[in-house]
Amino acid sequence: MLNRGYAYITIIGSKYDGQTLLSHLASLYPHSTAQAWQQKLNSGEVTVNGVTATGSESVTSGQTLVWNRPAWIEPDAPQHFEVLLDDPYLLAVNKPSGLPTLPGGGFMENTLLRLVQRQFPNTNPVHRLGRGTSGIVLFAKTPQAASNLTANWNTPNIQKIYRALAQNVAEQDVYEILTPIGLVPHPRLGFVWAANPSGKPSRSQAKVISRSASNTTNAGTSTFEVRLYSGRSHQIRIHLASIGHPLVGDPLYGVNGQPLEKLPGLPGDGGYFLHAQFLKFEHPITGEQINLEAALPSGFAVHRQVHGGE
Repeated sequence: MLNRGYAYITIIGSKYDGQTLLSHLASLYPHSTAQAWQQKLNSGEVTVNGVTATGSESVTSGQTLVWNRPAWIEPDAPQHFEVLLDDPYLLAVNKPSGLPTLPGGGFMENTLLRLVQRQFPNTNPVHRLGRGTSGIVLFAKTPQAASNLTANWNTPNIQKIYRALAQNVAEQDVYEILTPIGLVPHPRLGFVWAANPSGKPSRSQAKVISRSASNTTNAGTSTFEVRLYSGRSHQIRIHLASIGHPLVGDPLYGVNGQPLEKLPGLPGDGGYFLHAQFLKFEHPITGEQINLEAALPSGFAVHRQVHGGE
């Protein structure tokens, strides 16, 4: 089914002064070639300060650039979620793997945000999970609740505990991971978040829950319970990979926490096993202690059986 299309709005920055609009679009949205952008321009999809553009114009800082993307058929995604908490101030749901939290990457309507807001208008997520990650997503229903939770999100006041299935058999029982995370260049993606010595400080603690021995088809697996103490993009995937344990099925990260040069799919693809299982915090309005748990998806149990299990 077609969605409603979308208007992508950007303000031209000073560093782009003098660039032709066509070259600017091709660099801003590299998913399309310059030739493809010229076709969009010829179709009247792009305006600058409200005027339909041709592509030959020179852009100037402060101008408003709008790409009115026509309606398109979105990729399929799960259309369900489980409600874990519903009160006048908060909503917590269990997101399935494969459903984006927010619009982006070709998804507008097939997102958790749209599904939730159809049933619970005026709710907004306090955080997000990657499309391939399942588990608890917390929404705020009031500005006060949102402000309090956002201010405390990456502090010890909010405990975030994940379950992850990773490659290779862990040698230690507990890992304190402090690998900095920052953008690194990639031949296909431009730049991507990864382990980077000059990146931002990051902290995770990974505790081994179970191990499965190696056999003729794989090098074994380890199931980790991971606690987050910072909130970097793709933190768990990068951190576990940085200690030699990329997630099973991860299409983006390899050993050492670096992106794979030859990606087996798109960066947002799922196929890995990462689940936001527990969320513990003080209610931002009532002060009550909230302890949320999202049941593990069946994939974890299936994979344990395949590889020898707990």
